[in-house]
Amino acid sequence: MASKEEILNGIIEQGFLPLYFNKDTQVSIDLMKTLYKCGVRSLEYTNRGDDALQNFKAMKAVRDTELPEMKLGIGTIKNTKDAQAFIDAGADFLIGPGYEQGVADLANKTGIFYAPGCMTPSEIITAENNGIQLIKLFPGNILGPEFMAGIKEVFRNLKFMPTGGVDLDLGNLSAWFTAGVCAVGMGSKLITKKIMEDKDYATLETKIKQCFDLVKEARK
Repeated sequence: MASKEEILNGIIEQGFLPLYFNKDTQVSIDLMKTLYKCGVRSLEYTNRGDDALQNFKAMKAVRDTELPEMKLGIGTIKNTKDAQAFIDAGADFLIGPGYEQGVADLANKTGIFYAPGCMTPSEIITAENNGIQLIKLFPGNILGPEFMAGIKEVFRNLKFMPTGGVDLDLGNLSAWFTAGVCAVGMGSKLITKKIMEDKDYATLETKIKQCFDLVKEARK
């Protein structure tokens, strides 16, 4: 298992964390391969369907044989049962839409990296006091960069990553990075429903390269 520092540093260096779910196993694998081809080395597959676990296991097998540098995490983790199942399946890290104490305890016990979703200072304090290093600000479009700017000085030892409504747009990305985030989560605005339905991996390649360029520019 990769260390917490290795996972955190990988997400920070990449600057954005792509996330998606697709019920089709092969499409899930092909999307991962396309992301890897474009330089993505940290990826969140989301636990949002009945096929998520079996798809994840298939993706992990491909990762192990073909994509050795990929850190493959699982998102939408809301309980310890799912967390344990994906840990057993070889997940490199856990992401949650909210803070869940049982998952935090399991993460501390097993040593796996866990980034919970938080929306209030109280939730962030609870997470910080339980050893969390990266907070997922969720939903990002509701909280906004102003929220990040407002809490930054209170939580100097934490890293933040907004997810939900982050746009593939220089103005939006610049606002977030200026406010103090270390990375952004990118879901449907990056890996669109149309791209998945059409299996349009060429368009995805273009969007991933654009995302790398925009994040680099936004960080200046």
